[in-house]
This record gives sequence, C-alpha cells and structure tokens, in this order.
Amino acid sequence: MKVFKFGGASVKDADAVRNVGKVMQLYPNEEIVVVVSAMGKTTNALEKITQEYLSKDAGLTASVADLKAYHQQILECLFPDEKHPIYDQVNNVLVELDWIVEEEPINEFDFEYDQIVSLGEMISTKIVSAWLTESGISNTWIDVRDLIKTDNTYREAQVDWASTALGVTKMMPSVFNGGNGKVAVTQGFIGVTSENYSTTLGREGSDYTASILGSILGAEDVTIWKDVPGVLNADPKWFKDTEKLEALSYHDAIELAFFGATVIHPKTLKPLQNNGIPLLVRSFFDPEQEGTLITGLKKLPKDLKTVPSFIFKINQVLISILPRDYSFIVEENLSDIFKEFAQRGVKINLMQHAALSFSVCVDADAMKVPDLIKELGNDYKVLYNENVELVTIRDYDQATIDRVVTRKKIYVEQKTRQTARFVVRDL
Repeated sequence: MKVFKFGGASVKDADAVRNVGKVMQLYPNEEIVVVVSAMGKTTNALEKITQEYLSKDAGLTASVADLKAYHQQILECLFPDEKHPIYDQVNNVLVELDWIVEEEPINEFDFEYDQIVSLGEMISTKIVSAWLTESGISNTWIDVRDLIKTDNTYREAQVDWASTALGVTKMMPSVFNGGNGKVAVTQGFIGVTSENYSTTLGREGSDYTASILGSILGAEDVTIWKDVPGVLNADPKWFKDTEKLEALSYHDAIELAFFGATVIHPKTLKPLQNNGIPLLVRSFFDPEQEGTLITGLKKLPKDLKTVPSFIFKINQVLISILPRDYSFIVEENLSDIFKEFAQRGVKINLMQHAALSFSVCVDADAMKVPDLIKELGNDYKVLYNENVELVTIRDYDQATIDRVVTRKKIYVEQKTRQTARFVVRDL
C-alpha cells in the first residue's frame, strides 16, 4: 500500500487535476491513499476571508465570490455537464462557508480560522475524487476528520495518536475491500476535536497528514508529488542553478525541514522514521523519474555526493531581550521568556544567548509578534529589527558563505560543523 500527497500546485487548475489522473493511471491495481491539499492559493484566499470576516471588512463579499468563481471555472473545464453531481457536492461545501460568514463569530481567531480554512481541502478532494472516477479510476472519498483526531490547539493541532490509529485501522481496510476500487481520496491539513470541531495541523500540514496515515497503515512508502524534480539544494526563486539531492537520511531531511526548507513539512519525517517508511519527493510533471529518496542512513549510497543546501526565510523579526539592571539572563529568565513565546504560539527559528541578552529570530506575524514584544517589555528592555532574512547553509564552505552574505549586513552569525546560519539585511 502506498500514500500519495498532491499539494496545491498539483491541483491548481483543470489541467493540473487532469495530470493527477494521469499519474494515478501509472499505478493500476495498487492500494493507494491519496492526500490532497486545497487548490492553488485557496488557503491564502480563505485566510483573507477569515480576516475580513472577523474584522467586518467590506471586501468579504467580493472575496467569497472570487473563491466561488475560481472553483466554478475548474468545475466547468473538467465537467461540462452542469448536471454532474460534483456541482452540488462543491456547492454544499461553499454553503457551509456562507453560513459561517453570515453569523457573528462565536470564538477566537484561531478557532474561526480552522472552521473556514479547512473547507479548501473539502472542495479540492471532492473535485479530484470526481475526476478520478471520470477517468476510470474507481475510488472512495473519505472525510479525514473520521480518521485524524486532535486536541483543541487550533491552527497547530496536536494529533491524538491512539484515537487516530483506532479510526484509521477501523475504517481503511473496509475502504480497500469494499468493492469501490483500491484508491482512497482524503484531505490533508485537517483533523477534528473530540467536540467535532475542525482543526488544522499547521501551515503546509498536508505532508504531515500523509505521514500520519502512512505510518499507521504501514505503507510501503509515502510520495510527495511536487512541481520540482525532487528535494533541491536551494529554492529556485533564489538560485538559478539548483541541484537535486538524490538521497537524504531522515536526520538530514529533518534538519533541512526544521531550518525552513519548504519542500517538506517539519513534522512529516518523524512518524515515517519511527516505522522505517521511505519518503519520496517526485515531480508530477515527470512522474516516471525517481526524484529524491529520504530513508535511513544505512540505506544511502556510500558514494553519495555532498551538495551544499541553502535555505532562506524572509520577512523575519530579530528580537533582542535585555535585563533592565545589567543582571545576567539566566535560566529563570529564560523559563519566563519561553513561556511567553509558547503561550502566544510564536515559533523561534534561531536563538543566541549572551551574558546580557537573549536574541531570537521569528516569522513576522502581525497577529502575534507585536503583542509578544509588548508583554516582554513589561519586564525587559526589548529591541527588534524587522524585515531581516534568516539564511541557513547546510554542508557549507567559505565560498558558499561568501555567495550569500556579500553586500549584506550581518546581525547574527552561528556556525556548527555542518551548518552556518546568518540573520542579515541588504546593505
């Protein structure tokens, strides 16, 4: 049994959905769980709708109309017969959106976010499932909320592994033995609380969904289908001459994901590593190519070429926290500081500790970071620099460092045996 994950770019329009069908036709008679993200930039559009809904922005009506028009266009290209059942199925999901935005918010931002943004995957999977059926690929559509159970940490839900394993092992065998083909189509990114409210697993969490299901089902492998030939040593948006990494150990892949490599969600690898399940990153443009293999260190080729990897995180904020009385920043202070970060859900991408300061680099988040700085300012002197970049080089040498820090002001520099990191700004 295999698990395939198709991201937003792989289902962004009608041609892309048709291509998913072509990829699936390469695997006849195989048991496959297909995990699908929201189409194109739908998650961004739903985030905008959420913000407009909660702020009572006049643009809300137009934003909802744009979202509907985008999906309607895809439907019309794929299913010319407007009486096809898929139109009603998608409309039913969009009606849920209408119901939400017509009422007053009932809870805080993160809760409302999850109820709205999770609808993107519900729409995309309905369309993909219908198209696979249209292409002669029998499949079963599954609501992933019947499988993945979580706590109530909205936008960053933690998986209840025992309840999730129970749901997956109870439902999936009947799906594959139910006479409706060997393909199951379900949503990435989404879970559900014990109170039956939708949750999300963190931005780009569809990879994690595939990993969860693959791990519990004991999959042969998990494949993430991307618009790149595999894991590249740099984002093509930043570098013209990128190289594909033929293979990575779990350890190296987890490090790259932690540092911000966007091709893999940071949580994806641990469940697969626990069960020794390989992860493949392959191109949906060229599905017969091998892509990048991520597996245990012992299985990697001994002559594997080491290629420096570059990771850029833009729109960062460097926050420096200093005592007001020139006392040291000690463990007790750090405990209080970390507590403030945790309570506000602000993730630290880099940290540096000196005698009289503690500096961190975080993603700019207008909903969280200003309040965090204000709260820290009650007990500490707080300085911060906005619009900085965090650059990470894995397997670096001096030439690679010079390549990325030339004509940059360096605020923070860190080096280990294998990794160099810099907080910088253009001069």
